[in-house]
Formats: sequence, structure tokens, C-alpha cells
Amino acid sequence: MFKFIASLAIAAVLAAPAAAAPFRLIVTDLEPPLVPNSVMDLALSLGYFEREGVDVELVRVQQTPLAVVALQAGEGEMANVGVDTALQLVASGQLDLRAVTSPSKSLFFMIAAQEAIGDVAALPGHSFGIGRVGSVDQGLSEQVLAAQGIDMAALDQVALGQPAARAQALAAGQIDATTMSLGTWTTLPDQTGMHILVDPDAYFAAAPVVSKVNVVTPQVLTERRDDVVAVVTALVKLSRDIAADPAIWIDAMGAARPDLARADFESLAAAYAKSWSVNGGLSARELAFTADWNFKGEDFAGLEPVGLDAWVDFTVADEVLAALGTAPDLDPADR
Repeated sequence: MFKFIASLAIAAVLAAPAAAAPFRLIVTDLEPPLVPNSVMDLALSLGYFEREGVDVELVRVQQTPLAVVALQAGEGEMANVGVDTALQLVASGQLDLRAVTSPSKSLFFMIAAQEAIGDVAALPGHSFGIGRVGSVDQGLSEQVLAAQGIDMAALDQVALGQPAARAQALAAGQIDATTMSLGTWTTLPDQTGMHILVDPDAYFAAAPVVSKVNVVTPQVLTERRDDVVAVVTALVKLSRDIAADPAIWIDAMGAARPDLARADFESLAAAYAKSWSVNGGLSARELAFTADWNFKGEDFAGLEPVGLDAWVDFTVADEVLAALGTAPDLDPADR
């Protein structure tokens, strides 16, 4: 009798469907970041992934190179990486990748300056902090200033390294203006004597360079497409909910980042009002501009430009939008 019961138990186990393996999402922040990319953390903590029926596990690494290494090593199914790196890998034939969404398109760069510099037209002849010659911030700022008729060469460019160092130099009166992220600006302990010269929305409008995308390999896109669609669906739903009610982000980030004051999150949420990827974050126009801008850079010397179809897959986002509808006004879903 015991053998019969045991046989039935074994048969039941063998007949039961195997539990789906976790869908591992590689992120490049060790804690929820102060930008819309945080929706990847919050979709997990707020249950959005679970409600879409996908068991997401976050794999945390520092910066894009390690995310690529983790993806290549099979330690994740999807990774949030810099567009420049994705383009280099695809164009060089080192790794076949497809961007399927961008939870946070912009670096949320802005130009801050001393109060004595009232507008962009007053910048020529003043000092301007950059990361280094050829850095992303220098290239983007050149594009932004050129759109307003200012030649970057007319500024005294001072290489100072990371945004925090440039912000400190500005606060100390050592430079007259610099590009920094909105997060860096918001968390400055004292903004006295400084002001925002070009806000993040105007900055991105002049240089619509998409900074990061979530990529998968064609194999993952084929073998786990339902999970990929579920992940993108969860991120779009959360982005839409936050766009409609910023308090969702403020409350969730306050719980995740108790190191900052609620007023900081309220200020950031107001600045991000038009920046949530409510349609998946894949604008063909912005992505084409991004690729063209990158391929003109020194880091792409010797690489032949590739078309969008070589590194972007719109079908996942389009499937999500077919089910949810396209949200108006924000995040163009042009194809």
C-alpha cells in the first residue's frame, strides 16, 4: 500500500508543470536611482511584475560594462545598458542584442550657472566645467548650446571629472557653468548663488539622445517572449500610474531611499512630469538621432553605422500598446 501511495506521489510530481525560472533583470544601480529608471526597482517592490505573472529577480551590478559581462555569462535575461555600448557591441559583431524598452530615456542633464549669467547668450567668455574632452556631457552640451547659437569653443572649458565634482566647483565659484544631472542638482546642500540655465526638458529637446535601453538577446526574445512582454507591460503600467499620480513614486522612493527628504522626491517628481516612458520609451526618431550622434563620436571610429532593425525590436512594445492602447502627449511611439 505504501509503495502504491509513493508511486502516486511521484507520478503527481512528474505530472505537475515545472515552475518557471525567474526572469533575471540586470540593473546598473546598487539602490533605486533618483531617475525614472527606478521603475524597475519599484515594479518589483510594488508588485507590478507579479501581477503580470512574471517572477522577476533583479541582478545588481555597477555600470554598463559589468551588465554586459553578466548578460554574456548567462546571469540574466535582460539588461539595462548604455545605448553607446549596445551599438558598439552590435556594430562590431561582438554581441547580438535587441532593445525592447527604455524605462528612462534621458540622462536628465541640465546646465546650471552662476546667477550673474542670466541666459545662455551670456555664456561665451566664461568657464564651463566638463567631464573630460570627448565626454558625453561635453558632446551633448555642445549640441544643446549650438541649438541656441552658442559655439562651445567660445567657452573656457575646464575638465573636472564626475558631475558631483563639477557641481562642487560651481558651488565654490571656481567655474561659471556646467552640465550636471537633475539628481545631482537636487541633492546639492546649498544652491545659493546658482540657478538652472537650461532645464532637463529643454536639454533633451535639443539633444534627444537616449541614454539607456533594456536589451535582450534574440534567443531570449524567442524562448521567453511572454516574459519579456510581461516585464515591459509592468514597466509601462507603472510608468502610466506614476505619470497620473506622482505620489506613487514619491511614497515608494521615500520608503526605498530614507537617506533623502520627501521634499527632494517631490521636487524630482515635478521635474519628471513629462519623462515617464508611458509607451515603452522607444521613439524611432529619437533612437535614430541617438545612433547617428554616437556613430559620429571618436569611440565609434572604424565602425560602420547600423540600422535600427539591427539593434531595436519594436514588436514587444507594439504588442504591449496593442493591449493597453497608446498614451497621448508623453513618450512618442513613432515607428
